[in-house]
Amino acid sequence: MPVEVSDFEKDVLERSLDVPVLADFWAVWCGPCKILSPVLEKLETESHGQWILAKIDADQHQDLVRQYGIRGIPSVKLFIDRKVAAEFTGALPEASVRQWLQKVLPDPYRRELDAAKNLLENSNREEAIPILEGVLRRSPGHHVARALLAKAQFNDDRMRAGDLVEGIEEDSEAFADADAIRTLVTLESKLRNSSALPEDAVKQSYLAAIEDLSRNNFESAVDRFIEIIRLNRSYDDDGARKACVAIFRLLGEQHPLPQNKRRIFSGALYS
Repeated sequence: MPVEVSDFEKDVLERSLDVPVLADFWAVWCGPCKILSPVLEKLETESHGQWILAKIDADQHQDLVRQYGIRGIPSVKLFIDRKVAAEFTGALPEASVRQWLQKVLPDPYRRELDAAKNLLENSNREEAIPILEGVLRRSPGHHVARALLAKAQFNDDRMRAGDLVEGIEEDSEAFADADAIRTLVTLESKLRNSSALPEDAVKQSYLAAIEDLSRNNFESAVDRFIEIIRLNRSYDDDGARKACVAIFRLLGEQHPLPQNKRRIFSGALYS
């Protein structure tokens, strides 16, 4: 819940030594403030304690308005270790505020996430999974942790992987990983409804590639998809190209398969 600031030193500066504090300078008469306020409150709730929201009535705290050079409201300032780390003015839309927060907030789980990512890139899913599950126990909405865990669990549990990336959209730094998982899960669903695919000379090869994918035979799947790109790239709305991009993203750039196949893939695209 937002903190109504009465003691700026205690409620904002001292508190920012322990957790980032987002100070929202507002006023009762300010129309844009009424638009921004519920956005900030929603995002604070979603953060699960990653940062706290402090509401500062600009009319009642003119000394702070002058001290921080505020010329318009709403004015939002992020305090970390007693200092302004970032700021913006005006009622930005939710997606823009979310993107701004992702850029400026320190991630308390970065070391763990980097360790898990490194394990995944070295095909060590067994050690990566408990690290990521630990992050999500403390921060259930953490997009990067959810997307990495989806990659770690994709081979064994497609449904779980798909559920983990639900709601991770373009405004998230985890979008590319999440989109790759969604692409592959959606692609495999076409095995159950193959009649919906267009009739074409490459259709059976396309289904065989998806079958390989469903069995985690990624090399064979990529080989088949690359051949389909050469024969009919537009089939299923450029489906073979999207599948290769998603598989490369799933496996990571350090994996031998993307390293060995990317040049062949690029050659097929531009041949």
